[in-house]
Amino acid sequence: MFVIIGFVVSMLCIFGVYIFHGGNIAVVLKALPFEMTTILGAAIGAFLINNQMKVIKASVKGLAGCFKGSRYTKARYMELMALQFDILQKARKEGLMAIEQDVENPHDSPVFKKYPTIAADHHVVEFITDYLRMMVSGNLNAHEIESLMDSEIETHHQEAHAPVAAIGRLAGGLPAFGIVAAVLGVVNTMGSVGQPPAVLGGMIASALVGTFLGILLAYGVFEPLGGLMDQKVEESSKEFQCIKTTLLASMQGYAPATAIEFGRKVLLSDVRPTFNELEAHVKGKK
Repeated sequence: MFVIIGFVVSMLCIFGVYIFHGGNIAVVLKALPFEMTTILGAAIGAFLINNQMKVIKASVKGLAGCFKGSRYTKARYMELMALQFDILQKARKEGLMAIEQDVENPHDSPVFKKYPTIAADHHVVEFITDYLRMMVSGNLNAHEIESLMDSEIETHHQEAHAPVAAIGRLAGGLPAFGIVAAVLGVVNTMGSVGQPPAVLGGMIASALVGTFLGILLAYGVFEPLGGLMDQKVEESSKEFQCIKTTLLASMQGYAPATAIEFGRKVLLSDVRPTFNELEAHVKGKK
């Protein structure tokens, strides 16, 4: 919602002030289809050349996600930590081997089924079960597992940042494509020097619209969307860090209630449940 409001405010201020000061919006609208096709067409072509298909798909998905609310809410994190509490509590009471079936078949696990929001996210489920499996096997110590977790989180971070970087490069190239469109407009104007001044003035104005659109699309559309995508990537990394901190605390001998408190402290303040909220939620899920 705020993304759409931001665009509306931005465009109203830009075009509204232009019209208020006597600008002829008809000149802009007349040139808009041709200049927009030139600039966006060139930018999209360069975008396709510059990126692998997986990055292109992730970029489109990321741009669409900018118009949706964040899924990383306080309720989601409470579900995540309650799930970890249940798993760790079961392992503490019945032994690590008791959670083997939950780890190997999470979709059939009664524990995971209690938390459908988390169970539906296969990336999170895989991350949790992979490291629980290592804990069950007992072949790796806490430091070795922490190193593996850090490597996996870093890989996830790099993959998630690829579309952000791609949109950033797209935004950086748009002003240049605007200049290309403007230069072509000037070339067209120079080929019509015999026309009356009013006609030449209109042609020059249309050419300048290209420069204007390139800059507007770069800094008024794609640069802000790229920044929002970057913030969403950082949000997603926090979830994995929460899991990492909780599981490592458990491996170091802390009780499940204390381990999830370690994980709670990792979360950003706006989505971090209080100690009492988390405790009440965990007890309510028993």
